[in-house]
This record gives sequence, C-alpha cells and structure tokens, in this order.
Amino acid sequence: MEELMPKVGMQPVRRRQLIDATIETIHLHGFADATIARISKAAGMSSGIISHYFGGKNALLEATMRFLMQELRDDYMTRLKTAKTPLERLEAIVSTNFNEGQFTQQVTVAWLSFWAQVPFSKDLRRLNDIYFHRLESNLRHELRQLTTDERAEEIAAVIAAMVDGIWVGTGLTRGRSDVAGARKMVMNTLHLYLANSPSR
Repeated sequence: MEELMPKVGMQPVRRRQLIDATIETIHLHGFADATIARISKAAGMSSGIISHYFGGKNALLEATMRFLMQELRDDYMTRLKTAKTPLERLEAIVSTNFNEGQFTQQVTVAWLSFWAQVPFSKDLRRLNDIYFHRLESNLRHELRQLTTDERAEEIAAVIAAMVDGIWVGTGLTRGRSDVAGARKMVMNTLHLYLANSPSR
C-alpha cells in the first residue's frame, strides 16, 4: 500500500482524527456538502493544514479510502493466522468484509460516496480496481481448493457481488448495520453453492 498522506509530517493520531472527521462529515452532510471547512471543524484542525497535506477534498477522500482499505487488509491478515482450512479462510474473507469497525452506518455512507466518484477520478478508479481484484482473487484462491476452477470463478463473482450489494443496501437505507446477519447470509449462500458444486 502507498502512503496515506500525499505529504509527510502529520502525526498518526492526527491522521486518524482527520479520517474520522471526514467519514462523519460525509455521513451527516453527503459528499457534495462535506466541505474542507466542515471537515476541519469536526477534526479540530485549520482548513489551511488540511489543504497543505491534501490539496483538496478529492485527495482527502482518496486518503480516507486508502486508510479504510488498509484497515481491512490488516484485519484479514490477523484472521488468517487462525484459519487453517480453505473454508475457514473463506469465512475470514467474509468476516473481514463485514468488519465490526467498518460495517457501520457512517463508514458505509463513506464507501458509497467513494464509489460514486470512481467514474470521474483515475486515482479512485485505480483504488476501486485494487479493492475488487483483491476480494475476488482471495475468494477464487480458496474456492479452487474446494471445487473446479470454473465453478470457483462463478462462486467468487456471486459472493463478491453479494458483499457489495449488502454494503450498498445498508448505506442507502441508513438503518442499523447487522454484522452477524450479513456474515450469516453470505456464508449460507457460500455453503449452498459448494453443496451443489463438484468437489476438487
């Protein structure tokens, strides 16, 4: 992963404050009205400091998404340490994508804002491609140990789409995020597909 900040010098604790303020401001006002002034006020920083490190709101959104993606990756690597079988590793992938710290109303809205800007930003599109490639690649790798390559491709595509669909639905409804329910729904679907697939 590349560095979170375009310029060096900001302390990690301040970075986290700024990321949290960006997410909360987008949740309260939407991306269009999440101005640097509002974000800086929520973070307790001056607009000038934020502009110095980022240069603008789009760069701040990109940095926020980088941060969230790195958090997911770190969580996945931690879960992998105790996952011994392909099925356990698949469960680790699903659990990571419905991480208790990120599968919240505030963060799902931030992800929706990120996805909405992807068609208009080369940098955000690249980040999005990394995210989707990593998810499907991890799923395919484990599924190929349980079923045929062709079936693994199909199941990976379905599960990835299901994960994203649940995230979008949660962000749009602004209801309470159900981490356990989301994980159960995806894992039940995964088990159904595997039960009707040829074994490796």
